[in-house]
Amino acid sequence: MTRVVITGAGTINALGHDVPTTLAAMREGRCGISELEFRDVERLAIRIGGQVKGYDAEAVFNRQQLSLYDRFTQFTLIAARQAMAQAGLQFSGALADRSGVVLGTSGGGLTTQDENYRAVYEEGKNRVHPFVVPKLMNNAAASHVSMEFNLRGPSFTVATACASSNHAMGQAFQMVRSGLCTAMITGGSESMLCFGGVKAWEGLRVMSKDACRPFSATRNGMVQGEGAGVFVFEDYEHARARGAEILCEVIGFAMSSDAADIVMPSKQGAARAILGALQDGGIAPSRVGYINAHGTGTAANDKTECAAVADVFGPHADHLMMSSTKSMHGHLIGGTGAVELLACIMALRDGVIAPTIGYEEPDPECALDVVPNEARDAEVEVALSNAFAFGGLNAVLALGQV
Repeated sequence: MTRVVITGAGTINALGHDVPTTLAAMREGRCGISELEFRDVERLAIRIGGQVKGYDAEAVFNRQQLSLYDRFTQFTLIAARQAMAQAGLQFSGALADRSGVVLGTSGGGLTTQDENYRAVYEEGKNRVHPFVVPKLMNNAAASHVSMEFNLRGPSFTVATACASSNHAMGQAFQMVRSGLCTAMITGGSESMLCFGGVKAWEGLRVMSKDACRPFSATRNGMVQGEGAGVFVFEDYEHARARGAEILCEVIGFAMSSDAADIVMPSKQGAARAILGALQDGGIAPSRVGYINAHGTGTAANDKTECAAVADVFGPHADHLMMSSTKSMHGHLIGGTGAVELLACIMALRDGVIAPTIGYEEPDPECALDVVPNEARDAEVEVALSNAFAFGGLNAVLALGQV
């Protein structure tokens, strides 16, 4: 099978508008969660989030583009341009035909929906913009990326709630590894931080009003974020032949379904996905040094994930480092796995383990090394990225040094 490597990365999120700024924030344990700023925020009980601040859409896109690009699409294109600039790829001819896009999102154009429902139901307008449908559809970002970079191969969107990005990147990995494609742009994006988006999540009663504290005994819920992470996955021989800089290798992927409950996670389902990724990559558990946890900061998720890791790794679980960067950038729902993959790349390339910030008190049910509050220098051979979604949908990626 073809080896698959990552040759480009891009992001915009609450920690920074590019990869270097984001990684610097992760190293420093800086929190990007702040007071939300949008219309009617005062009507919400939850008023914090990992919102992208200092962003001026009109400085990046023209008026015609903005009529077609929801905020989640804007974020995707910004991150994709960064990833493509780093990869240095140009798609034409046979390469364009053998390359595509797989992106993850959960809410898609939720900001556009929120704005237009408000216009029709609250303001009484009888017309909406003719581009509302192409602007809000979940595949909008994937389609615009394919058009901007002339990607004529498989292009689609995956929507599996909080596992969307990992599922998307896993599909991209499998398509390159199988030889179906030479390169894929992949990752995910989300922008649900609007009145309707946050109000809907309030109803679940899983949101924190003050901070995201994964694995801490004092944790009291998740905090939403927004943004995008986009990568170029490429055939290793193709990348090497053109002299590309290789960030790391994607070596394994697995998916599972709990088939149990729509919101409560299953230890067995999570464990099967983790073990499956190890088996897919032929990875001995002892080689894994770091896990970027799903780590939402909810009581059920954190203890279930720790139990699953303990089951899979046995005694080696005590020698693993596992952190949740959601404590810094928030939970990007469908886009979260893509931003979190940056922490795995940083661990492999730079030997820096991003911390779990906001950690206050140990929880006996989360008795693993969660890298509390401060980043750590450590040599890592293999890293895992976990994503466990509502609906019991699990996706785990394994990455290694080249």
